[in-house]
Amino acid sequence: MPLDTSIKSVLVIGSGPIVIGQACEFDYSGTQACRVLRAEGIRVILVNSNPATIMTDPEFADATYVEPITPEIIERIIAHEKPDAVLATLGGQTALNAAIGLYQRGTLAKYGVKLIGADVDAINRGENRELFRAIVEKVGGESAKSRICHTMEEILFAVVELNYPVVVRPSFTMGGLGSGIAFDEAELRQIAGAGLRHSPTSEVLLEESIIGWKEYELEVMRDNKDNVVIVCSIENLDPMGVHTGDSITVAPAMTLTDVEYQKLRDLSMDIIREVGVDTGGCNIQFAVNPANGRIIVIEMNPRVSRSSALASKATGFPIAKIATKLAIGYTLDEITNDITKVTPASFEPTLDYVVVKLPRFAFEKFADADPRLTTTMKSVGEAMAIGRSFSEALMKALRSLERKEAIFSWPAVTPAELEQLLQSMKIPTEYRLQQVQKAMWAGASIDQVFAATKIDPWYLRQIELINAQAGVIAQPGELSSELLRTAKSQGFSDSQIAVLRGVSEDEVRKARHHLGIRPVYKTVDTCAAEFEAFTPYHYSSYEEETEVRPRTTPAVIILGSGPNRIGQGIEFDYSCVHASFTLREAGYETIMINCNPETVSTDYDTSNRLYFEPLTLEDVLEVVHAETLAGPVLGVITQLGGQTPLGLAAGLKANGVTILGTSPDAINLAEERGAFGNILAQQELRAPEFGMASSQLEAINIAQSIGYPVLVRPSFVLGGRGMEIVYDDAALGGFITRATDITPDHPVLVDRFLDNAIEIDVDALFDGHELFLGGVMEHIEEAGIHSGDSACVLPSMTVTDEQRAEIRIATEKIARGVDVRGLINIQFAIAENTLYVLEANPRASRTVPFVSKATGVPLAKAAARISVGHTIEQLRAEGILPSQGDGVPRGISVKEAVLPWNRFRRTDGRGVDAVLGPEMRSTGEVMGISPTFGESYAKSQIAAFGPLPKSGTVFISLADKDKATGVEPALGFSELGFHILATDGTAEFLRTKGIECTTVRKHSDGTGTLGEKTIVDIINAGEIDLVINTPVGRGTRADGWAIRTAAVQRSIPCITTTAGFSAAVDAISFLQSSPLSIKSLQEWLA
Repeated sequence: MPLDTSIKSVLVIGSGPIVIGQACEFDYSGTQACRVLRAEGIRVILVNSNPATIMTDPEFADATYVEPITPEIIERIIAHEKPDAVLATLGGQTALNAAIGLYQRGTLAKYGVKLIGADVDAINRGENRELFRAIVEKVGGESAKSRICHTMEEILFAVVELNYPVVVRPSFTMGGLGSGIAFDEAELRQIAGAGLRHSPTSEVLLEESIIGWKEYELEVMRDNKDNVVIVCSIENLDPMGVHTGDSITVAPAMTLTDVEYQKLRDLSMDIIREVGVDTGGCNIQFAVNPANGRIIVIEMNPRVSRSSALASKATGFPIAKIATKLAIGYTLDEITNDITKVTPASFEPTLDYVVVKLPRFAFEKFADADPRLTTTMKSVGEAMAIGRSFSEALMKALRSLERKEAIFSWPAVTPAELEQLLQSMKIPTEYRLQQVQKAMWAGASIDQVFAATKIDPWYLRQIELINAQAGVIAQPGELSSELLRTAKSQGFSDSQIAVLRGVSEDEVRKARHHLGIRPVYKTVDTCAAEFEAFTPYHYSSYEEETEVRPRTTPAVIILGSGPNRIGQGIEFDYSCVHASFTLREAGYETIMINCNPETVSTDYDTSNRLYFEPLTLEDVLEVVHAETLAGPVLGVITQLGGQTPLGLAAGLKANGVTILGTSPDAINLAEERGAFGNILAQQELRAPEFGMASSQLEAINIAQSIGYPVLVRPSFVLGGRGMEIVYDDAALGGFITRATDITPDHPVLVDRFLDNAIEIDVDALFDGHELFLGGVMEHIEEAGIHSGDSACVLPSMTVTDEQRAEIRIATEKIARGVDVRGLINIQFAIAENTLYVLEANPRASRTVPFVSKATGVPLAKAAARISVGHTIEQLRAEGILPSQGDGVPRGISVKEAVLPWNRFRRTDGRGVDAVLGPEMRSTGEVMGISPTFGESYAKSQIAAFGPLPKSGTVFISLADKDKATGVEPALGFSELGFHILATDGTAEFLRTKGIECTTVRKHSDGTGTLGEKTIVDIINAGEIDLVINTPVGRGTRADGWAIRTAAVQRSIPCITTTAGFSAAVDAISFLQSSPLSIKSLQEWLA
């Protein structure tokens, strides 16, 4: 069936901010959808609150609404835009829940809009656990024994039949939020209680435990003619009990017998038909009992999922793109495969290689979080690698994670340590595979390790072979050609071989090149080389024949940003993709190197060539070498992908590679505080006093001469890693002890901390002659909170015109002094009307996408063009930059950070503290744009955390240092008609200022003699609508922590700074007086 001609316009619902469990794989699928629909001549309307993704750039849709994804707002968009259909299967759980909301409100019926991709009944059959269980039974499959419960009484009754351990899963949540495994009644009450709160329908499912079983998933697609294809089978190396998003996964499945695989295939086909997903993709998960082969169907997602992104990148079969075509009426046999150009999409992909995906975690950001891996997803990103064998793919994936702890090593292990390893590997944690590998190196048998971990013996045998190879490499004797070739084809890196041999990495590389041992590049072709492949999507292998084609056009190599992590998210991928698009338009060929399967940069049609390789010096040098043989290479762009490629720039340059844009020496100038201090001194700019210390004594002397509080951090970091504000010698000493291992041979920096300063963020372009100021943002939270976690507003609200002129002059002086070519981000602070320079980063920053959307200027595109030698003057003439002047914000835009507090618990089950500080902890961001600050801030809060209350009860508790600044907003709340509760000190203070309030007991006071409830009891009883609690000085004071945690667990908005408190008053007064406005970016920028 060809295109459905009744569809002239489609509303695509995006997935909102990046959160744990719903990351940029949905930006990748949503971007694909927009591109497909526009290519078919359909008008695309997009709603998505996330500014960091390339999908919300005005060029990807005809009308882009950067608005909160709520049924109310989407209804207003539908009324205004009148689309023919809504596509909600490509925006994760956020989009599905919004679509169901639209259906329940009657919006779809009222405006005559149809849901395409999956209808509400199919979504419900896939998502509602009871309906799905009945379908599995109907097609002859089996589900785990389970009971649905809505109250704690029902839960305790059900567990009698199911026995412990029991799995708890709330309905309609994403990434396993609120789920867990309870081994006894205390744990059950704790997990199930949270589950009832997290589920929008207050419903949880208890089911029998299948911990330790093998876990598989199949990616399935079906069209409206009932053609079904299985795109990919994926096996979890970690057995059941660890969320699939936190598991190491392998494609294709390695340990299934053919009979078992056929059973899973048949079940998948029967299920997708019965559920009725007839235009798109879905993902079905299975558990198989290794003892007897019993198969249980765990669940299905009736939408494109995290695994779909992985399956797409693993096979070269673009699931999201094909799902979109199916949704508008095409069938699988009518769609051609982009890679072979001859086979149709109904032709199932075959793999002649192995793909391994590893999760990347951020536990170091949440020091008090429970590190155990459970059924609640906790990873923040992932890396994928492709090899000709499992061991090659695994070893490449491990080094793609950019964690030195992840890479296999072979130290001497004592018997006591071995015993310890065998114990600790029983509990799944981030580095369990490394524990397994070390234990087997120390002599543990496959049976012992299998008993402790239930990891399939086939994988354990592979690790045994890797260890055996390490033993051979470590033998004295020469590095023969045969030895090196075998080691490399098993995935050993030059540095691993160097450590085993006790020589330097350079020596190994020289020896290998001298022997002519270099990788060749194979192609991901969807058909195991049966047909010719036309898209150069490559992976390395140590074999005979390379598939890199010669070319004549000059090429630019762009280094991506590797796995997502806190501090380096898709904002950097955004810049890399823009660079690729704009350089292709300018007549260059672009070559992308990256290892993150979730992003747009690793799509096979973003660049002319894609290399799916780890971002390490060795791997990048080999790609550069292969491409230099293929044709002219202009150089490598390292300043767009965040800290990962920046860290490689100096090594690449030392190996004779041309670095485009700002030179590594200039980058070093800005990073190295002494050198940067000299530039500031020459230009007569001020910075907070600082010193560099390489010992504890030195640090304490510096701190005492500057005066406390001081900000301490290691040099060369991204995302405020290991940064702290300390108030005395003891706290400083404690920091030094912990920080010395963060970056070896880099000293610790000690800065004067500017209390209560206004922080300013500037993004600018410099071409060596002229400066283009992209935007001057003002942080809403005061200095001391990491810029990535602070809400910010553009245009800056409290900066005067004189100060703005001073900021522009200072920016140009720094850009000229550092000698930037491209983007530079500078953070300033204004304290007592003096401008201080905090730091400068001569690279694309995380605010580039936000500034680009707020001003309509594509900064990343301009930076890429400047790096290949174009000038700002040329770019103005071409229309990429405005013909004169700097970037001008349209409307008032607010960016707010989204934080993952609800994902983490302490080991005892209590929440981790929701306080912001100098270390970055947010996973994503949202944007609100409107004519006034109050409305934009309200939109940003609704999009990030759910709505602010228009009336009700507010609890206020202010630290002494915040009491004076808190008076005005407290008065504001009182005038808005809120009932104010406060604890002793704050209540007394507010009364002296004439503000009425009710005193409540602190948590530490306990319940009163007449049963008066404490503030935590009142929050838990749901009697409070908003919590304002500013933390006292250092550490987590028990009272404040208990209040903030209770608020997070009850999903009550919780504000921890006085600046946020004031902004909330503006936002609520707007919400009380008028409805939210909507306007597309295209209209704002017109």
